[in-house]
Amino acid sequence: MLLPIPEVLNPAQLEEVQRLLAEAPFQDGRYSAGKEARIVKQNEEMQQQDARYDRLNRIVMRSLVNHPLFQQAALPLRVASPFYARYRPGMTYGDHVDDPVMGPMTGRYRSDVSTTVFLNAPEDYEGGELVIRTSYGETRFKGEAGSAVVYPSHSLHRVDPVTAGERLVAVTWTQSMVRDAAR
Repeated sequence: MLLPIPEVLNPAQLEEVQRLLAEAPFQDGRYSAGKEARIVKQNEEMQQQDARYDRLNRIVMRSLVNHPLFQQAALPLRVASPFYARYRPGMTYGDHVDDPVMGPMTGRYRSDVSTTVFLNAPEDYEGGELVIRTSYGETRFKGEAGSAVVYPSHSLHRVDPVTAGERLVAVTWTQSMVRDAAR
């Protein structure tokens, strides 16, 4: 299942999200990566302890989890707190699969479905396509600002290098009520 979801965020929400991210502190994205992913991950992520993080979640996550297409595709049982990622020129995230189990020891969850929400316009940056491999080949996504794409967390995927501009996304994971993506 690869499902683009249009208009998760409206223009006013995007303006607020972009303003908050422009003011937010970011850190090396490898801090949140698992052992294998750390080798191929070169991006920056917003520091989750920053006060703006909760405001961003109220905008982005509320809109995502209430979107009817997301509800139909993911059948969410639990949705994780997102990472707000920034890619500048030269940054990339090589081929990887998302960890099958995530979260702290006291709150582990299965990551069945991955979601990327595009937070700025595709013309704001060059490169930076999300590339997802399936049995039918590679599918490339460079979504419109405010759109999202939902895909199985076990899919091999990458973010191609950004060559100019800045790519902003929110990435989250869902434990679905239906464990098998084929169903």
